Amino acid sequence: MSQSVERLHRSFLFVPGTRVERFDKALSSGADAVIVDLEDAVAPEDKDRAREAVAAWVSPERPVLIRINAVGTQWFEQDAALCRLRGIAGVVLPKAERGADVSRLVSLAGDALPVYPLIESAQGMWNAMEVAKAPSVRQLMFGTLDFCADMGMASDGDELNTFRAELVMISRVAGIAAPVDGVTAAVDDANLLEADTLRAKRWGFAGKLCIHPRQVSTVNAGFSPSEADVAWALKVLDAFDRANGAAVAVDGEMVDLPVVLRARRCLATRIK
Repeated sequence: MSQSVERLHRSFLFVPGTRVERFDKALSSGADAVIVDLEDAVAPEDKDRAREAVAAWVSPERPVLIRINAVGTQWFEQDAALCRLRGIAGVVLPKAERGADVSRLVSLAGDALPVYPLIESAQGMWNAMEVAKAPSVRQLMFGTLDFCADMGMASDGDELNTFRAELVMISRVAGIAAPVDGVTAAVDDANLLEADTLRAKRWGFAGKLCIHPRQVSTVNAGFSPSEADVAWALKVLDAFDRANGAAVAVDGEMVDLPVVLRARRCLATRIK
């Protein structure tokens, strides 16, 4: 049966690379993925210390993603080399603006590691298709706050919906997983977080970046299907398989390929 699909990460929780005491706490937060941050959360004078701390801590039993410093910075090559350590499950590339940025990373980190380019500038958005088609790219991430700063936009809210749709469409055409939306900076505003999460899901995003552990449960819930949704999806895929790929009716609804794709995406976000 074609009901077996890969579950996409819903929540990605950042933890500063200098706060080793928080690494294990982040892993126990319920986040689908933890991103140890060597970029924005680490001051220039602490970059080497953070890299050393990650190297000493990471292991296959504690898999994490790592956000390195951008291509062109003095720390990029050493950060990229760190990505070859066992336990680094993927690499977040900030300020991704061209496919060559990703290729440069892959040449240093290896082609087996999933890459998550952060689209954070007008140039990055303009070249997002090129970035999405670069080697080893798993998902695009939307760096909404930096993007707004680069564009001179006053808000990272609904003003960005045009660009959200662009990233979702580009991901689909490039044949990669749906993108990941940016952070909600107001960590104490539960209503805003819920609204931001549901908006991201409506626009076709697969997950959301988090900057505090208390955001994780809301994001996970927002991107998870209900039990009724899962039951519907399983029923649709079972009927479609038994019909050998032909159109078939399920509960009065004609099931063809677009409905099957919706059912598969539903199962890709369920908790297993």
